[in-house]
Amino acid sequence: MTKEIRYQDKPWLASYEKGVVEHVNFEETYLTDFLERSAEQFPDNMALLFQGYKVTYRELKNMVDCFAAVLTDFGIKKGDSVAILLPNVIPCVVAYYAILKIGGIVVMNNPLYSDRELEHQFNNSESKLLITLDLLGNRMIDLRPKTSIKQIIYTSIGDYLPFPKNLLFPLVAKKKKLAADVKSAEELYKWKEVLAGASPNPPKVELSFEDVAMYQYTGGTTGVSKGVMLTHSNLSKQVQQASAWFPTFNKGEEIMLGALPFFHVFGLSVAMNFAIHMGWGHVLVPKPQPEQLLEAIGKYKPTFAPLVPTMYIGMLGHPKIKDIDMTSIKGCFSGSAPLPVEVIKEFEEKTGAVIVEGFGLTESTPVTHINPFAGGKRKVGSIGLPISDTEARIVSLDDGKTDMPLGEIGEIIMKGPQIMKGYLKMPEDTADTLKDGWLYTGDIAKMDEEGYFFIVDRKKDMIISGGFNVYPRDIEEVLFEHPKIVEAAAIGLPHPTRGEQVKAYIVLKEGETETQEGIIEYCKEKLATYKLPTLIEFREELPKTNVGKVLKKDLRKEELAKNSADTD
Repeated sequence: MTKEIRYQDKPWLASYEKGVVEHVNFEETYLTDFLERSAEQFPDNMALLFQGYKVTYRELKNMVDCFAAVLTDFGIKKGDSVAILLPNVIPCVVAYYAILKIGGIVVMNNPLYSDRELEHQFNNSESKLLITLDLLGNRMIDLRPKTSIKQIIYTSIGDYLPFPKNLLFPLVAKKKKLAADVKSAEELYKWKEVLAGASPNPPKVELSFEDVAMYQYTGGTTGVSKGVMLTHSNLSKQVQQASAWFPTFNKGEEIMLGALPFFHVFGLSVAMNFAIHMGWGHVLVPKPQPEQLLEAIGKYKPTFAPLVPTMYIGMLGHPKIKDIDMTSIKGCFSGSAPLPVEVIKEFEEKTGAVIVEGFGLTESTPVTHINPFAGGKRKVGSIGLPISDTEARIVSLDDGKTDMPLGEIGEIIMKGPQIMKGYLKMPEDTADTLKDGWLYTGDIAKMDEEGYFFIVDRKKDMIISGGFNVYPRDIEEVLFEHPKIVEAAAIGLPHPTRGEQVKAYIVLKEGETETQEGIIEYCKEKLATYKLPTLIEFREELPKTNVGKVLKKDLRKEELAKNSADTD
């Protein structure tokens, strides 16, 4: 009789690649100390590269110390919140580390958000100072009276450019909408001016590893954006976990592609903080569109590239991919949304790089699972194994407690040092999500006998059609295999007799045409009848978060609005 495989036996440990440990010997070292260590070990190594402008680790440490002194002069004290509203530019990295250095709480914000969304985050976090871009300056001056923000410091994309770009930028920037004039206002300061007048001697601040280091707002895919409280311990241990998972990569020797937005926790931990911890160079890509990504890869030869599905899909569909040498990339990491199997195959064929899929949430800093990179088994379509010091279980969708048998679906829950402290000012939501140290994800998953986990779908996205559970991802995977389809999403809509029916939203490849009937016929060969989409809508694009997750709540909202308009 075969031995029953249980979650508490951690079957995934046997699948770890050689050199990956079950438990990391964690240092109680802050992110800012990792920066200082990299500056000591690799002072002349490139730390940041922006449009060809290079900042070494020695220069980065000096800039951080200077800006920490600036913040102190502006009255920012330990425990005060400071908001950053920037794309991936040099001041974003400097400001982040400077705030942490003096014990402030960083509040990262998406520059694409509306004033209403930003007002909620500024007020919820009680931010006292804002660092932003000249392009957003006038809007933020107008928004400031509705918040507790006192000072605004603004930078420009042109602040750090190499010769001759720095000379050409003022001539073309406003025409190309890369710069803007900011109206005069009180307590408004230019980044380069405040930095130039500062000395690199900030006060020494006593920190605790369990202090909150940042409020990272959830993407808002399921309603109001929540402030996730991440501690210095969460942030530090996450990068130490990442380092332990990739033992074949050495400190000071790689170049990171900084395309994931740092205002999102995925880019923040896996690109920015991980690169600085490792003493790696970091190529900043503020606008990660296909052309800019391909240009950065071709010109600056990154070796490590964490990206999201839309970035892979976008590059594959771009005509310039055939002209770019992408062989510098040793490893790609994909997360934030499921990467369709067809996309993995095509990208790996074109580049020779290995993509490992991972998984995580804002509430887990974010990474909890990754496929083995070198020497371990990589299962396409799996989110991989729980990383070092991380436990995972699949529990019943009915009671949230009973462990499900091997291979059966349930909710995936996790425990580890990267799990958040809770939601800011939301004790009930915190209690719903954190139970006995376990993070309840709201994702439906299963585990195989080797400890690999597979996400089936979001609990909230599951469709119940004719009494059967239908998982949109099953349908989407089939649609992604269609030669004419570039993107697809499926949702459930009310149906008078079946409870719910499936509607598919489809983006066709450029120049292609297809009919609703053609898509449904195609699906009939690959899906059970109860899973078939009955409604098809062709679109030019799908609504998405900044990291490529399709906003299914927006699609549902549109349908509800349509239905209510029809019945009026």
